[in-house]
Amino acid sequence: MSEDRATPSSREVIEAGSKSFAVAARLFKRKIRDDVYLLYAWCRHCDDVIDGQKLGFGATALTAPEQQSRLNAIRARTRAAIAGDRVDTAVFEGLQRVVQRHRMPPTYPLELIQGFAMDVERHRYTTLEDTLLYCYHVAGIVGVMMAHIMGVRNHDVLRRAADLGIAFQLTNIARDVIDDAAVDRVYLPERWLGEAGIARGRLAAPENRDAIFAVVKRLLRVADRYYESAREGIPALPLNCVWAISAADGVYHDIGDMVIARGAHAWDQRVTTPHYRKIFWLMRGGITALSAAGTTKSRTMSPRAADLWMKPGIF
Repeated sequence: MSEDRATPSSREVIEAGSKSFAVAARLFKRKIRDDVYLLYAWCRHCDDVIDGQKLGFGATALTAPEQQSRLNAIRARTRAAIAGDRVDTAVFEGLQRVVQRHRMPPTYPLELIQGFAMDVERHRYTTLEDTLLYCYHVAGIVGVMMAHIMGVRNHDVLRRAADLGIAFQLTNIARDVIDDAAVDRVYLPERWLGEAGIARGRLAAPENRDAIFAVVKRLLRVADRYYESAREGIPALPLNCVWAISAADGVYHDIGDMVIARGAHAWDQRVTTPHYRKIFWLMRGGITALSAAGTTKSRTMSPRAADLWMKPGIF
């Protein structure tokens, strides 16, 4: 399959599947933007196949063996793409191209697959550290891969990129907690739920909305620490990437702020960032980029306030 065939289809995927990030992604230089699209399309495809959904919505009821079979197939095809073997779809050819072009460590895509496995295997998240580990696998490592595409190799900056992915995922968990509970996925720390008097199987109960909001607010305060840590690394990115990532940071952080502003009514309808706010964050990101242009890229970053959970053997 040709590059011209893979890239346009991947652009359509990100514009339909992640309107928030798609707005910011347009700010990348073309070569970076195209590879970001290819990576996102592969991530989205894997998630959709395993959950029997389309662009993150409309999941169909699959048995545990069906999901495990799909996970095994995705893992095998991913390994083949990483190894440089022949692939027969645009999605996996796109992943192969990105890994080869940027000499990406082969462990990175497989870290994401491990996150999907946590869902398939119905992992339970007892502590905050358990939730953060899940966030790392399904989103933090995506931030690392995106930064790798941008040319980042500095370990400290890559860890800040992981922090931003984790912050995004914590925000997603807060926004989607009721929808996730409807399909028996609970990512809020169960100890926190117990402290709030909420039974795991009763998250969606209307009488628990105030208590759920208190737990979600607590989670979003943790997300804030990860956003703050991630922002330390943004000025170290290439200039046009600073603009794009700063804009994405603002758009996603807005979602968490709107959840808090709505309180117990946050789940009456899906929270999204209004168009005018996206424009605001695009402009704000440009200002951040101009500021970064006047600073040295070798500056020392402050200690990671978000370093709560990293264990030996983890990125």
